[in-house]
Amino acid sequence: MDLTSPNFEEGDPIPRVHTCDGEDMPPELHWSGVPSGVVELALTCEDPDAPSGTFVHWVAWGIDPSSGRLAADDSSAIRQGRNGFGNNGFGGPCPPPGHGPHHYEFTLYALDQPIDLEPGSTIDALRSAIDGHIRATATLMGTYER
Repeated sequence: MDLTSPNFEEGDPIPRVHTCDGEDMPPELHWSGVPSGVVELALTCEDPDAPSGTFVHWVAWGIDPSSGRLAADDSSAIRQGRNGFGNNGFGGPCPPPGHGPHHYEFTLYALDQPIDLEPGSTIDALRSAIDGHIRATATLMGTYER
């Protein structure tokens, strides 16, 4: 399975519009190669370089695997969990100034069963719910620094 974005290439800087310095809008994501039997996709975005430990920027599930893409205006069609800022949905990159580039890992999970979680659930709740049901994963990494 492959995960890409028309907004940035693997390993490249994430455009400002998708960060706390811009509009804090999630990047558009595209996927291909979803295995047969997959009924739902889940998505996380994490910053492993955060000073306090891995920081959660996005937790989402209920994503239609056949759509092949997730755009910023599709967020009402999916279910979203709590990010590290304490909000539901996407919270863009916002690393401390002067600490060099941080890496933002978008991970897409192809699942063989639907996820039954309430909006606002944590990344740990999502990980528990998808345990044993992951058919494939794909990761896209972008960077950002202030």
